[in-house]
Amino acid sequence: MTTLLNKYQVAAPRYTSYPTVPYWDTTAFREDQWLEGLAPSFSALNNEDGISLYIHLPFCERLCTYCGCNKYITVNHDHEIPYINTVLQEWELYLQHFPEKPRIREVHLGGGTPTFFSPANLTRLLNAIFETAVVLPGAEHSFEGHPNNTTPEHMQALYDLGFRRMSLGIQDLDLNVQTIINRIQPFENVRDCVETARRIGYTSINFDLIYGLPLQTLKSIRETFTQCMFLLPERISFYSYAHVPWIKGNGQRLFSEKDLPTGDQKRALYELGKSILENYFYVEIGMDHFALPDDKLFEAAADGSLHRNFMGYTDHRTSLLIGLGVSAISDTGNAYTQNEKSLAAYQEKVRQGKLPVFRGHMLTKEDLRLRNHILRLMCRFETHWDRQDANCDAISESLQRLQEPERDGLVEVRPDGVIVTEKGKPYIRNICMAFDARLWRNVPQTQLFSNAV
Repeated sequence: MTTLLNKYQVAAPRYTSYPTVPYWDTTAFREDQWLEGLAPSFSALNNEDGISLYIHLPFCERLCTYCGCNKYITVNHDHEIPYINTVLQEWELYLQHFPEKPRIREVHLGGGTPTFFSPANLTRLLNAIFETAVVLPGAEHSFEGHPNNTTPEHMQALYDLGFRRMSLGIQDLDLNVQTIINRIQPFENVRDCVETARRIGYTSINFDLIYGLPLQTLKSIRETFTQCMFLLPERISFYSYAHVPWIKGNGQRLFSEKDLPTGDQKRALYELGKSILENYFYVEIGMDHFALPDDKLFEAAADGSLHRNFMGYTDHRTSLLIGLGVSAISDTGNAYTQNEKSLAAYQEKVRQGKLPVFRGHMLTKEDLRLRNHILRLMCRFETHWDRQDANCDAISESLQRLQEPERDGLVEVRPDGVIVTEKGKPYIRNICMAFDARLWRNVPQTQLFSNAV
């Protein structure tokens, strides 16, 4: 195990997309060309599967020092209404390019802290969007909540709008860890959230937990999982802490590398957490994700419909994702775009009547082919190809890069595909990286990604 950890402990993307954002060809992206293709792309993809809608709500009252997300720290709630107005204006700009009503399959509220916003303001935002769209039967809506400020009123208001899934950012329940990451939330707050959500009628609750945080120990992980198992959330995301202190705006320099568990220590934290989950009948359904057998995410993994996009894993496959809000990313089938990352720039562009695109990437035929294989590996731990794929240079190069992982027992390479072994699942980011043609053609000379394991 130590030898493998040392070999594969390299910086690697998390592959919520391919190409990954640092490898978007922004110089070849033309916004006017993208806009011209937006309507036909929408018409082709706004089918019975529907579209996904991600809304980024960036405000937080306190800075969590482990966080690398785009957020704005403030206790001034006067920001709520102006921001919602801008998001609704952005949505109206999209509607002008859509030849018909969007058919919404899923909505996800992310952040930041979505429950920074009042229940009334969240209701206004979502009602305004739903009134201009067709919300499909069985649509899956979810939101990210902070246990300290997600109130019964929040949960009831969102439930009334069709939300049935809630994700709580737990990270760790040990007080020493919570203190150094500046996210103190007593277990009682978590328990009250979960019990209230279930009483209201929520059918799927996810806990986000992180391993590799500063001051974490086997004892703290065991105690955290023991408390979480008392509540038995339907899903658990057990992430590796992404140490990226070079990214502007995060607080990860408020502790040092000497506070972090590394190498064998970090991997032992994961193995302990995973073993506890397996003892409670959770099943690994994708990278860092576990679900109970009666959850829809487990069912999607079992029947092959599990999907992964910029929002993470979802039990619905949609080919069109519209991201609203500052820094939000959209996937319009043949292109990616990201909104302005500065709140002021985002709001100003929308005020001028322009979609607030900051950068983008037009996917090539090779991008689309490689994206499919990386997506399958992330969702099914295997991928297969036809004769056309087998004759593709990029695939041939990928297979060469998989020779060493195959010798190490991480994958089985077959004439028509690749299967990840149980031994290889912890190294799924490394395996996907073998298919990342853009990365290998321009190996980064500076730090871009967190470590793979």
